[in-house]
Order: sequence, then structure tokens, then C-alpha cells
Amino acid sequence: MERSAQRLGRALVVVVDDRIANGEHEDTSGPLVTELLEEAGFIVDGTVTVHSDTVAIRNALNTAVIGGADVVITVGGTGVSPRDVTPDATQGVLDQTIPGIAEALRSSGLAAGAVDAGVSRGLVGVSGSTLVVNLAGSRSAVRDGMATLSSLVPHVIGELSGGLAAEA
Repeated sequence: MERSAQRLGRALVVVVDDRIANGEHEDTSGPLVTELLEEAGFIVDGTVTVHSDTVAIRNALNTAVIGGADVVITVGGTGVSPRDVTPDATQGVLDQTIPGIAEALRSSGLAAGAVDAGVSRGLVGVSGSTLVVNLAGSRSAVRDGMATLSSLVPHVIGELSGGLAAEA
């Protein structure tokens, strides 16, 4: 997401991790997403950490959408363990999914060796005029996912704002 001279919009990061929410573990992925979003030209409203709980995740996403965020990036909770409920919570918030972007994130993550990205059930879609992206929780999945999103997010935001789609 290279258009840093121009502000692309507002973003929110939602970290889904029980250990981080309980204060038992330091969050390293959330700050990385924030840094990459800011480098790309987004104003990051903040990072919200929630437990791996469908209602908590859904509430965080709905708050971001109602608050007018242009993009929400969730980190974590996309795998196949019983506590990985981020995609399930996200599905209940989305008006439409964008499966091509979700598949691109899985494919590029797996190719880069981020196994958690390759087996992620993460969704990408639109809620109102907000783009919602689920990323796997590892730093490598975050780095690769954000690189994959670099040309796609400005394009989608351009379409959602009713303007001409941003060119890569």
C-alpha cells in the first residue's frame, strides 16, 4: 500500500487473542499492522484487543463500521481450533464477501511459508462502506498479507467511496 503521500482513509486493527486480552502475552502483530497501515497512508484510529469470542469480535467490528472506518484488519483467530471464531463472527457482520482477496491472502501466505495463513479460514468482505479483512495471527502472515493487500485495498476503498477505483 504505497500511496503514503495521500491519505487513503481511516483504519482500525482488531487483535483476537485470549492471551493478549488477558494480559498474559505481549501483542506484536497489532503494532505491526498499525505500522504498515500508517506507512500506506491510513490514519489508524487504534488497536482493539478482544477475546476469541464471537460476540466480542462482532461488537468490535460493528463499532468500527458504525464509526466510519474505511478498513478494519482483524489479526488472529482464523484457524481451525475450537477457539478460532473470527471468520464466524465476521460472517455475521458482512453484507458481501470478496472471496478472491481471501484466496489471494491464503495463497501468498502459504507460498511465503506462513502456514497459518495458508490454512486460514479468514474472510474478506464489505460491511456498509467498510472493508473488513481477517488475517492470520503470525507476524509473517501479517507481513505477507499486508503486502498482498497493498494494491487491493485502495482499489476497493475507491469503489466503496463511489469514486474511480484506485490504480495499482
